[in-house]
Amino acid sequence: MEQLIFSTKVHTQLPVQELVKQTLMRGEGVLNDTGALLVKTGAFTGRSPQDKFIVRDSLAETAVNWNKFNTPIDEKYFFGLKEQMLAYLNKLPELWLRDAYACADPAHRLNIRVINEHPWCNHFVANMFLEPTARELEGFEPEWLVIQAPGFKADPEKDGTRQANFTVISFAYKTILIGGTGYTGEIKKGIFTVLNFILPFQKRVLSMHCSANEGPKGDTAIFFGLSGTGKTTLSSDAGRKLIGDDEHGWNEQGVFNFEGGCYAKIIDLSAEFEPEIFQAIRPGALVENASFVKDSNKIDFADRSLTENTRVSYPISHIRNAKSQSVTGVPQNIFFLTCDAYGVIPPISKLTKEQAMFHFLSGYTAKIAGTEEGVTEPQVTFSTCFGAPFLPLHPSHYAALLGEYLDLYLVKVWLVNTGWTGGSYGTGCRIAIKYTRAMINAALNNELDRVDYNKDPVFGLSVPQQCEGVPAELLNPRNTWTDPIAYDETAKKLAQKFQDNYQQYKQVAMS
Repeated sequence: MEQLIFSTKVHTQLPVQELVKQTLMRGEGVLNDTGALLVKTGAFTGRSPQDKFIVRDSLAETAVNWNKFNTPIDEKYFFGLKEQMLAYLNKLPELWLRDAYACADPAHRLNIRVINEHPWCNHFVANMFLEPTARELEGFEPEWLVIQAPGFKADPEKDGTRQANFTVISFAYKTILIGGTGYTGEIKKGIFTVLNFILPFQKRVLSMHCSANEGPKGDTAIFFGLSGTGKTTLSSDAGRKLIGDDEHGWNEQGVFNFEGGCYAKIIDLSAEFEPEIFQAIRPGALVENASFVKDSNKIDFADRSLTENTRVSYPISHIRNAKSQSVTGVPQNIFFLTCDAYGVIPPISKLTKEQAMFHFLSGYTAKIAGTEEGVTEPQVTFSTCFGAPFLPLHPSHYAALLGEYLDLYLVKVWLVNTGWTGGSYGTGCRIAIKYTRAMINAALNNELDRVDYNKDPVFGLSVPQQCEGVPAELLNPRNTWTDPIAYDETAKKLAQKFQDNYQQYKQVAMS
């Protein structure tokens, strides 16, 4: 990797407590009553997928699946933006640099160097990626470079971007440029996109947008889902060891975390229903875009004045029962989490392999307000492999590996609706977390192997008819609607949307 020469002061590998101190001194953050650092990320409080670009070079030209999430940009714009960003950063009085790595499995480790304009952004990097030991740092050779400068704005006419903010990824030059946005999630999703290119394409590892945990007997469960569907909440379980909350790889040896921390939504967070996340908000945690209860320094978790996408990042060690090595065996259970805004998907159902492939390629959910720029209320979406915005390859690469592993390991696959029941969004209500946990625990403990199932007449799903701790009427969503005819019409409407969307993937699933 090229040597970057800075004429300004560069803080390298600072401890988190020093980054917090500098953030406070610069007036860029405040502490809450538990000692966590609170910051505002500026105009952007969520990702901006329309402003992510991939450099269309000789490496990416034929490998990348060019679509609305993988927008091409010419090499000349990449070089121009990089030169301008470095010139901008060199005029600042100080910068922050951090070496880290992704992938807990040493066989797939990716060395990363990140340059930040603000100390709190470097704090995020320290929380979210894996920290090399002192000995590892001595010989550290970065393979990928991330340059993040929220204060640098692109000129769309000159720089080939859509607007002033951008994320540009070059696979040939192993560089990610992030400008015009302080939303730190762009850093982690940039690296996730890189791993989604490298691992399946070059190493036959299934990269997954999922959380994972391990039971007392060593059994592994993984939870696929887009932001807001409950990956972090449902994998943070006091009775199971957390492997990770968002991004993992699966090879023949098992499952491993890509990251060293968690990035949890905290809107309406409560100590009662999400105690692990609630207790993780302490010194070392970084809270984004939340506000205080009036005349106090206590976080108002219900405050949506800035965004629905309030977040906290923290090292995985903040979760009391996290597994230190962040690796585990092959999964016995897979949960596809969907936030159904129509309110017609059963809260839990068991899938055949064919249904599992269908729902993996469909990736149905509702985008939650605030998660992406411009999303102000839940929107129905189909996101292939539960992560379309981060998948540079064609879905066939990911689906083929999943199908192979489902056959090889005889994994049980479940579809779990964490969205609405009793009506669609605006009429019904969200399914209570306590009921979702009870259903998932019943599946993990094999209790759902011993109950009766009914076949859903519209979606063809196998729906359990009993689950301890869950009202029987909740298991069959039609029973929760006051108007069954309205339910039937809504279910048929969603089923048709599934079929229309699936036409583009039909050949993939059959191959």
